[in-house]
Amino acid sequence: MAEKQTSGIRISRKAFIQAVLVIFALMIVAGALTLIVPAGQYARLEQDGREVIDAASFNYVEQPNYPAWRWFTAPVEVLFAEGNVTVIGIILFIVLVGIAFAVMDQSGILKYAVGAIVRAVGGRKYTLLLVIAFFFMALGGFFGIFEEVIPLVPIVIALAYSLGWDSLTGLGMSVLATNVGFSMAIFNPFTIGVAHRLSGLPLFSGGGLRLIWFFIVYAILAVFLRWHARRVERRPEASPVYVEDQAERQRHGAFKLDEERLSDPRYRRAGIFLVVFFVLILAVLVASPFVPILSDLALPLTGLLFIIGGIGSSLLAGAGRNAWRAAWDGFLGIAPAILLLMMAASVKHIVASGGILDTILHWASTIFVGASPLTAALLIYGLTLVLELFITSGSAKALLVIPILMPLADLVGVNRQIAVSAYCFGDGFSNLAYPTNAALLITLSLTVVPYTKWLKWLLRLWFFVFLATVAFLVVAVAINYGPF
Repeated sequence: MAEKQTSGIRISRKAFIQAVLVIFALMIVAGALTLIVPAGQYARLEQDGREVIDAASFNYVEQPNYPAWRWFTAPVEVLFAEGNVTVIGIILFIVLVGIAFAVMDQSGILKYAVGAIVRAVGGRKYTLLLVIAFFFMALGGFFGIFEEVIPLVPIVIALAYSLGWDSLTGLGMSVLATNVGFSMAIFNPFTIGVAHRLSGLPLFSGGGLRLIWFFIVYAILAVFLRWHARRVERRPEASPVYVEDQAERQRHGAFKLDEERLSDPRYRRAGIFLVVFFVLILAVLVASPFVPILSDLALPLTGLLFIIGGIGSSLLAGAGRNAWRAAWDGFLGIAPAILLLMMAASVKHIVASGGILDTILHWASTIFVGASPLTAALLIYGLTLVLELFITSGSAKALLVIPILMPLADLVGVNRQIAVSAYCFGDGFSNLAYPTNAALLITLSLTVVPYTKWLKWLLRLWFFVFLATVAFLVVAVAINYGPF
């Protein structure tokens, strides 16, 4: 069950403790490996302005003096070690975005956006379904929003009930659509952005192919949701959650537009203000692969625009002093993620400080010996799916595995862009399938949908989505998707 929530979304205590224990165990394992694995080293070369490994240069070297007590100080050391700017930048970005959406949640801006869409589409119910699904999918794909939409789930479920559908339809066109968009990661700063930054790729490069596949996967989602909604409308008892929904329908009642809020000039001004900043954010994300200075500043600049847009629109909507309380709530809600990110980054720091990072890369590369680039990309996809079961934070997992995956990809001849895409697919699409994911636990706690019925329903969609993502990797390998 989720913790009691104020403004924004909080990491549940159970999910936080679980993540801390898993990453702490990985820190201990990493430290123990520095005692038993021989130290080794590859030569690094400068190639096209980036550092790459010379695959033929591996040699064993003298073991460095790395005491065990430093395993436990590593999460703090990463803030002062080489590459600390990347780690600190990611932490600041996540804090800024968490605060911004907590303030928008408290002020009602998010509810206003959904209500505006419903009123604009009018009585065309299946058009409404597709528009709302696209809206939420775009939030995930373009802005990296995921957990932040969870407060809107009860509203969209009430809308689904009013239109003759079930709670699964409401979940499908809200949080599920967001998760699908988040996974396709067109300009998702939390996955593709962090992974690009850590792998040395131009930030948000290669967006054209991801955009094409975004619409392909949207079409799969749209067909799935429309098929399910029509089936439930024709025969309500065909819904897997028909029994569970009976009492819930009475509790939710009919969905009603908040006409007072929709006609309030303050919310209209706030909505325009927020749209302007979302356009600015999108412009930064789109331009960053082509403008070097933006590539370096995209994450902090995006975070700054998020918080100015979120707090500014909330103040225009009349949030007043409550906005600052919501900002504090948002910080408290996101604060546990800071420790998780520091601990995750420390695993690689321990391995590198112990001198065994290159040895592990050398040994791991033997698994890929003789594998085609496609096979190697699929192995990365599968590895990330396994890791997702234990480390659900995309940013934390990126800090943990990307520094190891990218040199490994170089060694076996897989483009880094393809490897990053495989990582993002493995990180994203399982978010609403694994019971260890805090977002799933919070979402289901807001509904009457049992996990087993959710998973059975979800897997019907995931089968086709998995085929689409594998097809993406096939095309990526065939066209040598890059830039490198």
